[in-house]
Amino acid sequence: MSSLLCRDDFDVGPKSVIAVEDKLWLGNLSAAMDLSFLKSNNINFIVTVDSCPLPESITNMRDIHIKFIQVTDLESEDLLSHFDSTFQFIKDGIEKSSVLVHCYFGVSRSSTIVIAYLMKKYEISFGEAHKKVKCIKPNVSPNTGFLAQLSLYEILNWKINKDNLQYKMYRLKIAARKVKKVKILPQDCIDVIKKDPSLTSAKPDPKVFRCRKCRRILALQSNLLPHFANEKLSWKDSKLSTNFLESQLCSSTYFVEPLSWMSVTQSANGKINCPKCHSKLGSYSWTMGCQCQCGAKVSPAFYFIPSKVDHSGFLQNVQFTI
Repeated sequence: MSSLLCRDDFDVGPKSVIAVEDKLWLGNLSAAMDLSFLKSNNINFIVTVDSCPLPESITNMRDIHIKFIQVTDLESEDLLSHFDSTFQFIKDGIEKSSVLVHCYFGVSRSSTIVIAYLMKKYEISFGEAHKKVKCIKPNVSPNTGFLAQLSLYEILNWKINKDNLQYKMYRLKIAARKVKKVKILPQDCIDVIKKDPSLTSAKPDPKVFRCRKCRRILALQSNLLPHFANEKLSWKDSKLSTNFLESQLCSSTYFVEPLSWMSVTQSANGKINCPKCHSKLGSYSWTMGCQCQCGAKVSPAFYFIPSKVDHSGFLQNVQFTI
């Protein structure tokens, strides 16, 4: 039986919904399936944040616009990547009618989306937005993974910045979880694979990694994933969104972003060889990661062995700000 049929047949319980502000509602599945409620409050835009979509009796209605984000209420799920697009959907919906944001219970997933919307709309902190929604609907409770994503959204100044190091690490972690399940990199995570710097028409960064044997450009300074001695590299570490001094970083192992010349999309672990001379440069692991000689654990890990590459050196202040 399909999830759509299950939705029609399942007893979803009593309606729970509340107006967060004018034309913006936060509720559960029952609220989204209550046609009289939707009509009486002029709700023509619905954000569904759930494991399966609303039934066709709702989605096929001519005047109803749906944005469906398929996630379960688990800490490992990705909502951060949807914050900007849901903000625009809600904004457009409020300009035309009213909007309902819902998940199954109206407690974790949907409240996360509403909190992110308020943060961006008013340019306020995660704490301020969370408090505002909590005061209106006391049972809202985003899981700890969503809380961390909201905190990062604040650091990003309420806009996804793909160049931010914390966000890069976040996307890599999401991709690694999916590789662990299906053994290859899925298409929806292909954005974590960066362009081959030797093939770009722009002048390469003077700070580059080269193969020590054939001098082929392998990576740019901006592809480096710097780590601190004896510290686990985590996307939740706000230090990654600040400036680093060379003295703070370990150079025993060079961890970098996965690049298009690396053959890292079809298996979970393997070797990294120079695409020109085929010399072994290092290894990669989506699932197990790697521990540097300094004690730092990096996962997923894509690394060069320092003796196999030449690097023109760190900048005096390594810039990884947002």
